[in-house]
Amino acid sequence: MSLKQSSICMFGAAMLTFSVTWTFADERPPYGPPIDLATAKKMAAAAIAEAQKNKFKVAVTVVDTHGFLVYFEKLDQTQTASIQVAIDKARSAAMYRRSTRVFQDAVSKGSVGLLTLSGMSAASGGLPIMKDGKVIGAIGTSGVTSDEDEQVSKAGLAGM
Repeated sequence: MSLKQSSICMFGAAMLTFSVTWTFADERPPYGPPIDLATAKKMAAAAIAEAQKNKFKVAVTVVDTHGFLVYFEKLDQTQTASIQVAIDKARSAAMYRRSTRVFQDAVSKGSVGLLTLSGMSAASGGLPIMKDGKVIGAIGTSGVTSDEDEQVSKAGLAGM
């Protein structure tokens, strides 16, 4: 590939990343007051119950609007890597105010430039927590497949 072709490809990738990021930016709900500990514990309990029902070994994390840890729990025999992955998924969902599935789907369609976004997790399982149309935090799960992680996080949202 010539230098000119390489430059054109890099410019195209940058424009694709910009257009995808810009589209994402248009859909962001506002932040509300951060989630409280009692609600975070209730959500985590519902998520853990879903995981146990399905015999999933997972880590579940709830973060506030800034992506800071509010509550964490993991089941015995959950792989240790899942601890940080769950935190990263929750933090990404809170800070970008959208499901991490959005990023996973965009990357799978070729928007690899998104992988350079600071603090972004491109694996399903991170979901923003909404109250009165505002983001008050996020829940993240890791330990099984991305779809199963998201299933557990959705159960946590339902338990709010």
